Amino acid sequence: MLPDTVRWSAGSNIVPRFDWRRVQEEDGLFDAVEAYLKYGFLILYNTPCKPKSICDIASKFGYIRKTNFGEVFEVKTKPNSNDLAYRAVALGPHTDNPYREPTPGIQLLHCLVNETSGGLSTLVDSLSCLDELEKTNPEGFDLLCQIPVTFAFADKDTCIAQSRPIISTDSDGQTTGMHYSPRLDWLPLIDQSTLKSYQKARFQLSKLLTDPKFELQFKLLPGECMMFDNNRVLHGRSVFDPNEGARHLQGCYIDKDGPESLYRYFYANRYVIN
Repeated sequence: MLPDTVRWSAGSNIVPRFDWRRVQEEDGLFDAVEAYLKYGFLILYNTPCKPKSICDIASKFGYIRKTNFGEVFEVKTKPNSNDLAYRAVALGPHTDNPYREPTPGIQLLHCLVNETSGGLSTLVDSLSCLDELEKTNPEGFDLLCQIPVTFAFADKDTCIAQSRPIISTDSDGQTTGMHYSPRLDWLPLIDQSTLKSYQKARFQLSKLLTDPKFELQFKLLPGECMMFDNNRVLHGRSVFDPNEGARHLQGCYIDKDGPESLYRYFYANRYVIN
C-alpha cells in the first residue's frame, strides 16, 4: 500500500518542504516520506550545514549506494573534470547515471555554500510532460517507449553502458518515468521514416521538459537538501559565474525501496496495528 502518485507542474504550487528537525520525529518522517512518494521529491531545510551531513540525511530514508563517483560526490567546479556537473555550465533536465543497471533510484543534493546569483536548481515531473506528449503525439510516445538507446559513460577508470528506451513503463504498461540524458546516449540504426518520427517526438519531449509551465526553478540555499526520484523527476541547473563566489553541493544516491519500506512500516503501525 503506497500513496497514489500526484502529477505536478510549475504552476501547481506544489513544493513539499519539511523541517529536518521535525523529520527526527516519527510523525514528521512519515509525512515527509508520504509527500515524497506522492510528488517524487521533497526539500528539507534546517539540516546541518557541514560536509558529509548528507550521509546522516540519506540514512534517514534508506541505504547509501556507492558508485564510481564515491559514496558522496562533490558538486563544485573542478579543473579537468570528467562530468559537466563539475563545471559552471547550465545543465538541462536529466537522469543521473542512466548507463547503470539498475539506475540509482533516488538522488540527494545538499547545499553547503551558494554565493552565486546563478546556479538555480531545476526540477520537472516527467510524468506530467509524458502525459502531454502522449496526448499530442501518441505514435511518437510509443516509439520512445519501444526503441532502446544506448547510454554510455567512460573516463580513464570506467567504461559503463546500458541500452533501454527513454520512457520507462511497469509490468502493466503504466508510465513510471524516464531515462534521459541526451549527451550520453546513442540511437541504434533504424529506418529513415521511423527515425524522423522518433526524433520529432524526442524534440517535442525536450521542449516540454524545459517549458516554464512544467519546470520548477529555485535557488537551493545552504542547509537545504533536495531528494528526488531519479527516474521520475529530472533535475538540472542554470549557468553560474564561479567568480561571484563559491557554490558547493554534496550529493549521494539511495535505493528506491527505502522510502517505500518506511511508508509501509509506518502505515501498518499507524492504521493497521492500531
